[in-house]
Amino acid sequence: MAEHGHGHGHGVSAEADRRYLTGALALIVGFMAVEVVIGFLAQSLALISDAGHMLTDAIAIVFALIAMRIAARPPQGGFTYGLKRAEIISAQINGITLLLLSAYFIVEGIRRLIVPSEVEGLYVVVTGLAGIVVNLAATWLLSRANRSSLNVEGAYQHILNDLFAFIATTIAGAVIWLTGWGRADAIAALVVAALMLKAGWGLVRDAGRVFMEAAPVGMNPAEIGARTAALEHVVEVHDLHIWEVTSGYAALSAHVLVTPGADCHAIRLAAERMFHDTYGIGHTTLQVDHTSSEALTIDGADAHCRDPHGPTHHGGATTSAGPLAGHADHEEPGDTAHPPQDPA
Repeated sequence: MAEHGHGHGHGVSAEADRRYLTGALALIVGFMAVEVVIGFLAQSLALISDAGHMLTDAIAIVFALIAMRIAARPPQGGFTYGLKRAEIISAQINGITLLLLSAYFIVEGIRRLIVPSEVEGLYVVVTGLAGIVVNLAATWLLSRANRSSLNVEGAYQHILNDLFAFIATTIAGAVIWLTGWGRADAIAALVVAALMLKAGWGLVRDAGRVFMEAAPVGMNPAEIGARTAALEHVVEVHDLHIWEVTSGYAALSAHVLVTPGADCHAIRLAAERMFHDTYGIGHTTLQVDHTSSEALTIDGADAHCRDPHGPTHHGGATTSAGPLAGHADHEEPGDTAHPPQDPA
């Protein structure tokens, strides 16, 4: 008897308020235009790198706003999940942009360490202090939005890193103004580049996990499989898949074998409750079968289990013929009720 349970609670919090992102965008774009002009007048690489970072901030917010609208469209046609991964594409673009900019400013910063330029320290200090105020306001606006979305988190990380960059730039400007040591500007630019590199790599890595359909961070498939197999009347769990459709929207599917005569509906509900309450997984697809079910056999072969994906998790339940009656050929050496930790 096959049971397919579908829990449709997506586990996604309320959509980020577009007004917060729009307000932050207006602040960033307005100040960026002023900073570019002052950066060239002061011959400050730190200010120009900050302006470049603010440009990526603005692009990140624009992408976030567009991705929100696209992701909100209902599923249709071949897009059975809708276009929710548009937000992950946006986060990936943001991350790659940060990495490219960091590479440029590292090269330029090293060049200016070797051959320092004349920098107007007072301009840098004044502009840096104004930048701190603007970025504090923008960071506060984005912090009130829904940061459970990797898309919004990407925009937030851009703004937060820019705030740190302005602090470094202001310190460098003060050093130049008070001591005349021009290399402080290049050092500040390298600090900005390092912050970009860290934030960019984090976004690319996290978005890549979603694209590669890895289990969400903090969820161990081996642990979840073992806990499912430990449920009453469960004999075996295999073909267990856990992935993210988009950030905050985890999904799970699995094939669960139970003892003959067990209530498949009750076991499915117990498993779904455990997934939801313990791991926050609201979208599940479970195939629940009795171990002696003929539904698994086509032309005398175990068609479903011929090519299982991932490890098999064995429970403590047994049948009259022993564990896994009719499925002994599916057991692989080394399978245990508590498999080793899965790095995914």
